[in-house]
Amino acid sequence: MSQPASTTSPAAPKSGPAAKHPRVLRLDVRTLSLLGVLAALIVVGGVTQPDSFLDTDNLQLILTLSSVIGVVTVGMTFVIISGGIDLSVGAIVALASVWATTVATQEYGFAGVLFTAILVGVGCGLVNGVLIAYGGMVPFIATLAMLASGRGLALQITDGKTQMVTVPGVLKLGERDSYVLGIPPLVLVFVAVTVIGWLILNRTTFGRRTVAVGGNAEAARLAGIDVRRQRLYLYLLSGLCCGIAAFLLIVLSGSGQNTNGNLYELDAIAAAIIGGTLLTGGRGTIVGSVLGVLIFTTIQNIFALNNLQSDVQQIAKGAIIVVAVLVQRRTASTSH
Repeated sequence: MSQPASTTSPAAPKSGPAAKHPRVLRLDVRTLSLLGVLAALIVVGGVTQPDSFLDTDNLQLILTLSSVIGVVTVGMTFVIISGGIDLSVGAIVALASVWATTVATQEYGFAGVLFTAILVGVGCGLVNGVLIAYGGMVPFIATLAMLASGRGLALQITDGKTQMVTVPGVLKLGERDSYVLGIPPLVLVFVAVTVIGWLILNRTTFGRRTVAVGGNAEAARLAGIDVRRQRLYLYLLSGLCCGIAAFLLIVLSGSGQNTNGNLYELDAIAAAIIGGTLLTGGRGTIVGSVLGVLIFTTIQNIFALNNLQSDVQQIAKGAIIVVAVLVQRRTASTSH
């Protein structure tokens, strides 16, 4: 007579709200911690350079610079969550930017520049995806090869020279007259990509499959997920983000150079890591990655305003990455 009560009572707490509360709390603490760091940096910038840092133009500059690397980071976050890595994002941005700013491409106007940048990015992502998903290559090696090839091809196209943009519509996007309610168009694109990325990761089957593949690829395969196709789609997504970022960089600089996107791969990976994305895959957030981008960009801006050398800036960035990884490991160990 007492057997039904004993079998049902232990299961009740596991399905209730209390069982999910610790996970939600950890997510909130992580996000709040990043917001706290960003707020502290704003205070530091405001105290050290009150006239320059808090100026509207400077804040717009921070957001604009964050937009280019931020779009790349959104794509990188998806790849890392799936258990992969993409070392070629900077080279893809460079290749897309120079291909889209050749004289032949600019003859097709605004649409020619935009679609060429996106097509080159997606094309490179397709090559990465096919090599990794269907060619069996390790992501590190495949994307490293794309890094070298992309940089080499970008140098060959430009012959080491800067390609100036002559399309009025592209140049106009970088002018103050194009701001919407004081917000640069590049920032609006960044916000749109961030929102779409968040929705895809958190509200679609694609996002759930991405997390599943990163958590346990074999279990995902047994559950009916086409792991190879999912990985192909993820590198296509990363390439698409690189193409968009390349166009934003063209608007920002008014030119295409083979040196564009230098070290973007490191910045994107670092931003994703401090945002809570596990390098081993299976966990990550778009919001955290975006906050990571804003933190790094703000640090760079503060250092520049205070005339601190770039080597000190790199040391600070490296220290932040180390601390973030240590925090990740401690969080992972305490959650088991």
